Amino acid sequence: MSLKGKAYIAGIYEHPTRRADGISTAQLHAEVARGALDDAGLTLADVDGFFCGADAPGLGGLTMAEYIGLNGLRHIDSTESGGSAYLLHVSHAAQAIAAGHCNVALVTMADRPLAAGAGTSLAGIDRNTMPNLPFQAAVPPMPMYGYAMVARRHMHEFGTTAEQLAWVRVAASHHAQHNPHALHRQVVRVEDVLASPIVADPLHRMDCCVMTDGGGAVVLVRPEIARRLRRPRVKLIGAGEAVKHPNGGRIDLTWSAGVHSGAKAFEEAGVTPADIRYVSLYDSFTITVIVQLEDLGFCRKGDGGRFVADGNLISGVGRLPFNTDGGGLCNNHPGNKGGMTKILEAVRQCRGEAHPAVQVANHDLVLAHGTGGNLAGAHAAGTLILEAE
Repeated sequence: MSLKGKAYIAGIYEHPTRRADGISTAQLHAEVARGALDDAGLTLADVDGFFCGADAPGLGGLTMAEYIGLNGLRHIDSTESGGSAYLLHVSHAAQAIAAGHCNVALVTMADRPLAAGAGTSLAGIDRNTMPNLPFQAAVPPMPMYGYAMVARRHMHEFGTTAEQLAWVRVAASHHAQHNPHALHRQVVRVEDVLASPIVADPLHRMDCCVMTDGGGAVVLVRPEIARRLRRPRVKLIGAGEAVKHPNGGRIDLTWSAGVHSGAKAFEEAGVTPADIRYVSLYDSFTITVIVQLEDLGFCRKGDGGRFVADGNLISGVGRLPFNTDGGGLCNNHPGNKGGMTKILEAVRQCRGEAHPAVQVANHDLVLAHGTGGNLAGAHAAGTLILEAE
């Protein structure tokens, strides 16, 4: 079943906090839910589908349904795939709407690892129970080591340089300067990125995303409901998801599951990468962006470093603006799971509601893509293509 045109994104909200001292995770979920529904012009009583990940406390969706005050639910989904979970939730919500299981779907994400002192761990995930732990116990679990392996392999295979990686952070910083909520608003140069300390060779500190508290929410509705609401209509026209894992060590680090999720989304949407004028891409590390651009078809495999160089990702300068809110590199990476924020900025761009300094002129077709897990290990990719109506 094609999802093209079967559901619309009617409301979005991004929590303004970047450190949630004194705010519980449940409260964050409730606040982003209310914000997205207010944006859509709907109420809690309108919601009959709820989607959340492992960041939701207690029994996940069951606990949060009561806490938020969702009394009319007839569909629930707690898919967990790391940072890509919320892109998958949007796809699953559209499937549920198309199948008649619900009319108004609410997707929430919220977490507070900084306030909780949790570091880079993901809420609700117990790594000690993973069956492959004995084979990975000797490798530090911090994510930058896996992404450093991907970056070094990409450099070895294709001649990608540290300077090219740095251009991704430079572009994000040019956008973050216009976002009053961004954690890092200072514009940086390639030289600044290369001068920052090495954290895992070849990745510098500025090649790595921020860590924040906060969250966001999305509301999807049936087409006839969208037409009644007084909001710009953003239609989901393509969605894809895919999984890649180490396969017992038989893994090629130069590509991600986005190869498959992107192909599915483009096929369903009936468009090509050449039709897209803005992209929200998961930017856990600068190498993540380069790999995704290649895997989604915006350039050939191995050309990603050259593609991002010289400001090609900067709005108003380059040919493919990305992450115009500053992305995970500069703005927000709540709960160490940045997929939700990718959806939010893609919707802002599609509505024409991004900051005027970074709003792209031709914003009828936009793409959001997320990778959850680790590019050097098990991960899931989710791709969404949105169209302004």
